[in-house]
Parts: sequence; structure tokens; C-alpha cells
Amino acid sequence: MNEGWRRTSSMAGGLAAGLLALLVGAVSGRPEIAVLGLAPVVAAAWDLARRPGGRADITVRCGRASPPGQNPEGVDHAPGSETIDAAPGGGRMRAHVHLDVPDGTAAVRLSVGRAGSTTAEALARVERSRDIAVTVATVRTGPQDLVRADTQALGAGFASIDEPVPSDRQQVLLLPAAVRLGALPLPFRLRGLTGAHESQRPGDGGGLRDVHPFAPGDRLRRIDWRVTARRSPDLSELYVRRTFALADAVVMLVVDSRDDVGPDPATWSGFLPVRPQDATSLDLARQAAASIARDLVAVGDRVGLDDLGVRRRPVAPGGGRRQLDRIVHRLALIHPEGEPTVRLRAPQLPSGVLVIVFSTFLDDGAARAARSWRRSGHRVVAVDVLPRVRAGALNQRERLALRLVLIERTDRLAELTAHGVELVPWATGEPAVELIRLARRSHRRPGVGVAR
Repeated sequence: MNEGWRRTSSMAGGLAAGLLALLVGAVSGRPEIAVLGLAPVVAAAWDLARRPGGRADITVRCGRASPPGQNPEGVDHAPGSETIDAAPGGGRMRAHVHLDVPDGTAAVRLSVGRAGSTTAEALARVERSRDIAVTVATVRTGPQDLVRADTQALGAGFASIDEPVPSDRQQVLLLPAAVRLGALPLPFRLRGLTGAHESQRPGDGGGLRDVHPFAPGDRLRRIDWRVTARRSPDLSELYVRRTFALADAVVMLVVDSRDDVGPDPATWSGFLPVRPQDATSLDLARQAAASIARDLVAVGDRVGLDDLGVRRRPVAPGGGRRQLDRIVHRLALIHPEGEPTVRLRAPQLPSGVLVIVFSTFLDDGAARAARSWRRSGHRVVAVDVLPRVRAGALNQRERLALRLVLIERTDRLAELTAHGVELVPWATGEPAVELIRLARRSHRRPGVGVAR
């Protein structure tokens, strides 16, 4: 029953000192010295008699998990994983550490931490069981470990101590948080018979198109009596107000998951890990895509999602809250998977869509696909998600290599803009302002840049 428990050095030292005092008092015939050694011996014997039996148990579970019924269809999670919504600017994960200790345990030594970060230690008093709340701040999104917790039970008087007990690995899926954006650009062609945007087709719901003489098929409620009285006082001819029809936009979000780099160029090779307090390019891409998807779905547009890094069935364009949840969950699951595949041709997209590409553009893969879509007639917006580069700790050779890589990247982005692709820097600029500027090209007046 006491397997795993051992005596502490303080108890062993006290017991040894007490036995030595008893021995010295007995040999020298001095009872006062023997009495001094009697107290440590009795205390050690009492503590050993109360030594706990059994082992401590520790369990870590998620503190803010989404209810099981909110898991969208078509989204798979890792076994035992939970879903957490992140907050804008960084997520805060709450975890509950549940401790079960055997009888006779006075306290536990608890150690909580995450990979790559500092470890917090605390001494907690536990009577049979206790729940301890832990809050973890992170800037990362996607699949990740919750916390790593170790516990070590201490016996009464700290005379005995148990072996450390680690917790099981608990994975969570941290969903990307959406930031508030303004107006968003529209595709060159609007689709559907209803929506939130004015098209060039005559119909109902939009702004004024013109005033026209009454013709067969016009509705009586559209007669403009003021214009009729001014142009035809004898009511020989009636005039009606004609408006533009409303339509919705179809947007395809394309995330390049082949690169997941941090702000430190020394980690781009993959041999050094990115610091946990640094957001990577995929973290920025998830946040940007989730923000754009939320604003588009809010106005009734249809949004889809595809991944350039893997050959997998994309999320077909759709609308509604359930579609937004499906896209956000798929974004959280996107990560580099093995060796990137070389695409000989860009993925096929529905006609007349607005294509928004999220990539670092460190190679020509995403740029080649964007140029292909632009040549096909789609409106393409390239969102640059490369984090702000920190080059202060690089040596001379690394600085030279970084300069060459950035020169090639600058030329690649310039070639994209020359082909008609619109560029939005997400980490190094003001993306909301840039998106509003692009939106004015299609929102300047009804029908500008929008085909019938």
C-alpha cells in the first residue's frame, strides 16, 4: 500500500539525531541527553505510523470547452480534444487541475507549465480531493497541448513524500478570433437573385436605376406620381421608378498551409522551434480568414475555404452561422502536413468568385496560383501574412541570406500587382484600411466593376 512513498531527508536526519542522543545518554549515563533525543524519535515513529497509503492522481481538463452539440458537421477533432474560442489579440485558456490524494496527505507540490514557457510551482493543501483553476495566455491558435501538470504528495509533518505523478496529455483546439473590419471588396460578378449588394440587373431592393414610361410588366406600386404629374399633367402616360436588383457575393478563402514561420528568421529552416509567445504566419492567416469570413457571412454572402498545402476536398461556398462555424473549425485544423505537394495547376474554383489568398509568398507556389486565377477572370486579393521580421540577433551571413530572400519576395509581390492581383499586408500594415480602399473600387457607385 505504501509503495512509492519514501522518507524525507529531514525526517531521516531527525531520527538519526534522536537515536544518537539516546545512545550517547545511555553510554555516558546522562539521562538529560537521552530525554533530548526521545522527542525526535517519538515524532518520527508517529509520522511513520501515519504514512499515507496509495498514490495521488491528477487530471487536467479544459475549463471553457464548447458543448458537444456545437461541433459542426464535417469537422473532425483529435481524440480527447476540446474546443476553445480565442479572444482577439490572444487567447486565454482556462484549465481545471483535479487532485485526488490518499488519506493522511498533508499537502501536494503542484507544478504547472507548457512547452517552451516557464513553469509555475505551488504548495497546496488538499483534503482527499481539490480542483485548482489555471489560466494560460497564448497567442497561438489551432491544435495544441493545454497544460502539463505534475504533482507530488507530502505526508503529515513532511516526514514522507510520494513519487511525482504526471498528468495525461490533454489536447485542445483553439479557434481563431475574428477582429472587426470595415467594408470588404466585392467580386467582379455578383450572383444570385437576392443579397446585400446592388448589381447591374434591374430588379427590386436596390437603389434608383432610372425613371421610365410605364410598360407591360411594371407594377402599379412603382408609379412615380410626382414625375407623372410633371411630365404628363393630363395623365396620358404614366412613369415608373426602376431600381437595381440585389445579389450576393461568392468568396473563396485560400490558405497556404505549406509555411508556418515566425518573426525570427533563424527558425524558418525548422531546426529551431518558434517561441510560444510569437504568433506564426498560420496564426495570422487563421485570424485574417476568420475575420473576413465573419463579416461576409454577416451580410448574407457565401464563403468557401480551400487549402493550397494539401489535396483535400474544400469547404463549398455557403452562408449562415453553421457555415461560419464550419470554416472557423477547418481554419483551426489547418497546419503543415509533411512535404508540400507541387501543384501543376491551380485548384478549380466556381465562376465569378472573389479569391482571397493568405500566404507568406516566400516561394512561387501561392503566387503562381493567384496569377492563374487572375488570368481566368477572377478578382484576386493577396493577403500577406508574414510576421514582422526580427533580424537583430542574426549574424552577417544570416542577414545576407535574409536580404536575398526578402528581395525575391518583394519582386514576387510586385509581379503579382503587375498582373492585377490586389495586395493587403496583414501584419505590417493596416489591413482594415487597405480592405476599405479596395472595397471602394466596387462600392463607388452601383454596378461599378460588377458584371450582369
